[in-house]
Formats: sequence, structure tokens, C-alpha cells
Amino acid sequence: MTTTPPPPWPARLTIRRTTVADPLARPLLDELTHEYSTRYARPVDLSREYPAEEFAPPGGAFLLLLADGAPVAGGAYRRYDARTAELKRIWTHSAHRRRGLGRRVLAALEEDAAARGYSRVYLTTGPRQPEAKGLYLAAGYRPLFDLSVPPESIGPLPFVKHLEIPRP
Repeated sequence: MTTTPPPPWPARLTIRRTTVADPLARPLLDELTHEYSTRYARPVDLSREYPAEEFAPPGGAFLLLLADGAPVAGGAYRRYDARTAELKRIWTHSAHRRRGLGRRVLAALEEDAAARGYSRVYLTTGPRQPEAKGLYLAAGYRPLFDLSVPPESIGPLPFVKHLEIPRP
């Protein structure tokens, strides 16, 4: 069986700082809910799990990555403590994976958090998400768990990364 390579990227990728309630976010959040239901046998919906204001300034953010105006990836963070942002639900639409978009969202979230004065980021990912684990390790996140232990025996996999706060 041969697979067709993904089409070339549109010329314009942009970051949109918005809210969980933005209608552009709904297809991504719906697909995320479906995928979590498939992997973990329970739905997880960011907009229903946490109050929307947790992902709004000044303590948080919700970002979408748009390709020619259409959402292809996104993610959010909220305040974890005075110096730490907690990343949540970094997601790439299934039709747009393996193109580095998750890494772009991750970098945009880190930059935004650093600009708001956070000096580190914390996150957890599920044990059945090896692609997410790989993304975080490749992006310089330090695992707060033993990498030699089967992920299913740990539960949520915690990571941390220190950020450089921009100087004025």
C-alpha cells in the first residue's frame, strides 16, 4: 500500500490568540475529545473541564495555528503557580500531522508565557500518547518520571521546562 504525501503547506501560517469559545477552535476540540475517547475510553474536553477564564490573560492564553485562515493546530496554558504556566491540550488536526505544527504551537505558547513573566512551564501528557512524549523530549522538556518504566504504569507523564524571560 502506498501513502499519498500530505499536500504542500499553504504560504501563510499565523497564530491567533483567542478563547476556548472561538468557533474556529471547535473542530480541533471536538477531534481532541474524540481521540481521547478512543485512546482512554473517556472524553476530555478542555472547554468543559476548566473555566474559560483560566486560559485568558493575564494568567493564561489560548492559541490557534491557522493555515490560510483555517485552524490546523492549537494549545493553551493557564497559571499553575506564580512562576509556572501549565500547558494544556496541545493539538494538531489529524489531517495536518507530521509537519512540525505541534512544535510551532509549543514554541508560541512558551514565548507567550515567557512574555507574561513565567519562568517555567509544566505539563502532563497521557501514557498512550507516545508522539506527545516525543515532542516534549525533542523540545527540551525534562521528564519528571523514569523514562525506563512503562508509561501505562505511571499514569499522566509530567514534564517541566525552564523559560528565558525576555528583557525589555
